[in-house]
Amino acid sequence: MRFAADGARVAGAVMLGALTAPAGLLFLLGSAPFAKSTAAAARWLARLEVRRLRLDPALLRTGSRVRLFLAARAPLGLLGALVLAMTGFGAWHAARLVWAWLRGEPYDGMPASLPLAVYLFTAGGVLLFLALTGLAGVHVLERRLAVRLLGPDRTEALERRIAELSESRAGIVAAVDSERRRIERDLHDGLQQRLVALSMLIGRARRGHPELMGQAHTEAQQALAELREVAWRVYPSGLDALGLGEALAGVAERSAVPVTLACDLDERPPAAVEAAAYFVVSEAVTNANKHAGAGRIEVAVRREGRTLVVRVRDDGSGGASASGGGLSGLRRRVAALDGAFEVDSPPGGPTVVRAELPCG
Repeated sequence: MRFAADGARVAGAVMLGALTAPAGLLFLLGSAPFAKSTAAAARWLARLEVRRLRLDPALLRTGSRVRLFLAARAPLGLLGALVLAMTGFGAWHAARLVWAWLRGEPYDGMPASLPLAVYLFTAGGVLLFLALTGLAGVHVLERRLAVRLLGPDRTEALERRIAELSESRAGIVAAVDSERRRIERDLHDGLQQRLVALSMLIGRARRGHPELMGQAHTEAQQALAELREVAWRVYPSGLDALGLGEALAGVAERSAVPVTLACDLDERPPAAVEAAAYFVVSEAVTNANKHAGAGRIEVAVRREGRTLVVRVRDDGSGGASASGGGLSGLRRRVAALDGAFEVDSPPGGPTVVRAELPCG
């Protein structure tokens, strides 16, 4: 059924193209002296052709290439019209032949007989196959012509890709430097100060204050917890062994704000994608704990085709910006994987952080 529907759609597109091709050619001939003033009309005609071929409207580029496309597709429209005419002519004669033989009459001097019926059926089947192949071929040629003439050329595509790679490379360097500064700050302002306090407590306890040993033990436990937290910020050791779901469950357990986690994955994504998804969730949850005043956080991770979609929502006060703090580093990390990163945080909330990470 789907094959028949696709065939009918292709035949309809070729038929419509056979009608619009002469109209486009007449427009080009009549508007040639007024090319600049009729550029908008040419683009409108090209847009109709793009819709007929079910292509992306973003293919439309410059006016000169639009006119070239309209001129180049005129022969294809004529070819499609000839294929359709031959197909209709053959179908008409086949119908007349069958009708005559069903009435017991000869057709064009040919009486009904089994050898003749087998011969005509075989020849007709081959001709029908060639006609349908011709229709499909015309449709494919029209689509390729549109992509070739209306879309960006190879040089433009390569230049755009080089610019994207240069930007993502700069983003990676900036993200790494930012992460290093944050780790240094965490070690200096948190763990280092706590270890200094622990050393002083142990020194005083050795000088005759044994009651301070309990406080020193507490400081040691807190220092160990902070060290573990810094290590997980660098790279969560459980991610490789346990997978993304278990690693995110650890993030939810360490959060002071209740976290609802939904991680629906049939198979593990690539390691780089897993790490990026983990850091997106970890940073978003940390921000919601520290700055948003949230009462609940919702984390959802799922696959949509070949893309891993990560969504973190909190009911806090909002006002977060993708260009500030750790979120900018996340955006660069996601961009390095050719992904998309969005932050929707109107004043008053809620805040929604969404990342789309290609999985290959």
